[in-house]
Amino acid sequence: MIEAEGLTKYYGPIGAIRNVSFEIEKGEIVGFLGPNGAGKSTAIKILTCYMPPTSGLARVDGLDVMEDSLKIRQRIGYLPENVPLYNDLTVRRFLRFAASSKGVEAKRIHAETGRVISACGLEKNADRIIGNLSKGFRQRVGLAQALLNDPDVLVLDEPTIGLDPTQIIEMRRLIKDLGGNRTVLLSSHILPEVAQLCQRVIIINKGEIVATDSPANLTSQLQKTAKIIMEVSGASEALQQAIESMAGVVKVSCVNNGTSRFVIETDPHMDMRSRIASLAIEKGCGLLELRTMQLSLEDIFMQLVTEDPAVEGVES
Repeated sequence: MIEAEGLTKYYGPIGAIRNVSFEIEKGEIVGFLGPNGAGKSTAIKILTCYMPPTSGLARVDGLDVMEDSLKIRQRIGYLPENVPLYNDLTVRRFLRFAASSKGVEAKRIHAETGRVISACGLEKNADRIIGNLSKGFRQRVGLAQALLNDPDVLVLDEPTIGLDPTQIIEMRRLIKDLGGNRTVLLSSHILPEVAQLCQRVIIINKGEIVATDSPANLTSQLQKTAKIIMEVSGASEALQQAIESMAGVVKVSCVNNGTSRFVIETDPHMDMRSRIASLAIEKGCGLLELRTMQLSLEDIFMQLVTEDPAVEGVES
């Protein structure tokens, strides 16, 4: 549904993106991640036909961004980070204007604006002036205009920015519902949000793609040791020594704070939880907690885009 092949863009002598290639299949929700200045916005602007590449190819639903720009714009829904709205219009009038601009047939405009108003929870604000709405509701108006004409592809740049916690949950639910029949490319700096919404992530750094896979697969590739967190009551020095002597254990660290909390690094191909639990009981310690630790999407991101990453992992 979305294809990029060798995309390169120069601003004068400065290369914003270089040889960027990826594919997104129909129905996928894919996160597009990168630090500031990595090239995310440039790639998105090319895919949404706002600017041409210096070289390379980009296609949306089989259409070339250079040759079929107008057709692509009719088939794509785009929510930029800074939503361009007409603040002196009501929500309904703005959406009718946007529908007309997107080529929605005149006889369908009323029904189509009603559909997106309902989908984005704007019924109570449909006849209010946009300039009088909160930032969160203006963000919803931006999403509503992106949904006009029922596009097959949605490109969402920071879709939850400015929303309160309740609105964020509602927006996430809406984006999840939009997947399946539509392809969604989601750019966000809120990494837990991407982890919740996206089946796959594309990470760009310094203008080049550094990883593209599911968070789970990236974790298995990047996590060099399996990590177990264990908390026990009772004396722990003998237990620590016993764990350190076990085959397959790489490193053990312990923090004493009323109870003893261990972080145990082991061979990633060995599940040692049951053996470690049995050992704790043998040493007369009360087992309070035992769980694995995995790299979070934030850990993965930092490991891929920083020179000297410090990856700790998260509990799961």
